[in-house]
Amino acid sequence: MRSPLPLAEQSKGNNSCRAMDAERIGSGLLMQTADNHSLTLTDLKVVTKQQPTPEQLQDLMFAWTIAKFVKSNAIVFCKGGMSMGVGAGQMSRLDSARIASIKAEHAGLSLKGTAVASAAFFPFRDGLDVVVDAGATCVIQPGGSMRDQEVIDAANERGVAMVYSGVRHFRH
Repeated sequence: MRSPLPLAEQSKGNNSCRAMDAERIGSGLLMQTADNHSLTLTDLKVVTKQQPTPEQLQDLMFAWTIAKFVKSNAIVFCKGGMSMGVGAGQMSRLDSARIASIKAEHAGLSLKGTAVASAAFFPFRDGLDVVVDAGATCVIQPGGSMRDQEVIDAANERGVAMVYSGVRHFRH
């Protein structure tokens, strides 16, 4: 007998976490491991000379949580417990960063002093430069790029704090 629950809900146990997410794509089905990781402050690794302040850490954690629920390559700007700009679903984090900045501008929001979450690592420094040019002062990202050191050096050059989560959000 077929379960009355959608496939993505069938694997829910008492802890309400799914093992898999399912997404319909055309006539097919995309199955991916669910993003069930709960990040804590102790999981973060500061990789820059600039240390994030306690307020920045809270905004980084908030931005990271929002990024979990946004399509892959998400860039999320937050400040004071509020999302300020979100860009997502692009093939490039650079484009997602630009879209997030444009959306904030259209809403009349300043991105000065914001925290930014990137759902995936910055493969080049250009994505970091875009978010810093928009006003970000701290960044959370998974790390793991071949060019991590280049991006860390750029963050140090720009005077922003950057932390690694060690995990990637991946939502399609």
